[in-house]
Amino acid sequence: MEKKVKKTSVSEKGMSRRDFLATAATGIAGFMILPSFTVDGVRVAPSDRVVLGFVGLGQQGCSDFRSFTGCPGVQVAACCDVDSIKRERFRRYVTKWQKEKSMPVRCDVYEEYERMLERKDIDAIEIATPDHWHALVAIHSLQAGKDVYLQKPLAYTITEGLAVQRAVRANNRILQMGSQQRSSQEFITAIQLVRSGALGDIKEIWCRVGDPPKPFDLPEMPVPDNLNFNLWLGPLNNPKIHYHTDICPVVTLDPDQNEKLWGAWRWYEETGNGYPADWGAHMYDIAQAAIGMDGLGPVEFIPKGYNGAEWLTMKYANGIIMQERPYREDNAGAQGIKFIGDKGWLKVARGYIECSDSKLLKKQQEEVAAGQYEVSSPHMQHFIDGIREHKDPNAPVEYGCSTNTLCCITNIARELKRPVKWNPATLSFGDDKEAFAHRLYYYEYRRPYTLPYLERRG
Repeated sequence: MEKKVKKTSVSEKGMSRRDFLATAATGIAGFMILPSFTVDGVRVAPSDRVVLGFVGLGQQGCSDFRSFTGCPGVQVAACCDVDSIKRERFRRYVTKWQKEKSMPVRCDVYEEYERMLERKDIDAIEIATPDHWHALVAIHSLQAGKDVYLQKPLAYTITEGLAVQRAVRANNRILQMGSQQRSSQEFITAIQLVRSGALGDIKEIWCRVGDPPKPFDLPEMPVPDNLNFNLWLGPLNNPKIHYHTDICPVVTLDPDQNEKLWGAWRWYEETGNGYPADWGAHMYDIAQAAIGMDGLGPVEFIPKGYNGAEWLTMKYANGIIMQERPYREDNAGAQGIKFIGDKGWLKVARGYIECSDSKLLKKQQEEVAAGQYEVSSPHMQHFIDGIREHKDPNAPVEYGCSTNTLCCITNIARELKRPVKWNPATLSFGDDKEAFAHRLYYYEYRRPYTLPYLERRG
């Protein structure tokens, strides 16, 4: 399939690459995928082949790899991480799979993703880095002519998310958000029922997401030799941040031991957005899809505790109220959604769906194993189909951007301890200079990093 790609010069990519330019050819010319390859003895034509490179090789990146192996015609050519042990672990996973499927056996490894982006044999990049790297890796990949599968949330800040959105359209590429629930049947059914009017006019939505981030309080530890922590920090510009094993969980090869926890960077204000981004990027995303607010969002955010408010409350221009609160009486801590209309209600979560009218929907409930939702080949297949047909998949950048903005503003309102108003049409806080000045709207990158496609307001 022929793709129209906007050519971008190195100088337009927005960050210093002098080290990369000095060694750009190293490790690149030696590997080109053959014109065709076979999978279990079946020839895969070049027109059906999609070659991937992976950036970020922790638990999520490895899970995404397993999902992509279920998509016919996919090959993996390279991988990148700031941790040499994770690079080797991933390389072993890939080459083992390639041998089992009778593919060409090779997966090149990189510490710096820019080197991988120079390769002409790679069609698309999968990104599963910590959130503060999402925007830069995605934008540089798009500028290099690659399509992108980007884990949620879209970015760490509002301006970053909007920059990624501009980059997708400016470079005429395909981007799929890692919002796997969009491809899961219980959520598809919930969206369809709400949109159909079966519940009547939706008045309220209860979304259980979880706690916001807390200040960074981990003690400093020595950085291990296998980790380039300075590169892990990348654009983060905060002297409070230092290495701790909880931020970059330990992985060993001999003995073979994977992470015992998810990277704790997501739970701290200086490095992440807590559960509002971690689970909000999933649950708020489905809520917005069901009520027709993809690409838009609430117009007012009232933090929990303001004037005695029991729950974080978001108000939409059409009168719908969404609150961060338990959606089930029998499991208050579980993440999920309850849609409340004037004709009934519907509850949905992973492996669970229930409606007030059993004639509309029979209750379904099953146990979801840990990590099961991190492996969703149907969602990856939507991305691969989007690449082949050059059309948006079912979780395009605009959806991810509006959800990312929503998640960021919930934390901005909480930290400002007052309501915050947002105009989804003009992408503006109006005359609220304090909201515009918040780090989750925009922060200065650490030198020499700069954000392409940046537009600031306020």
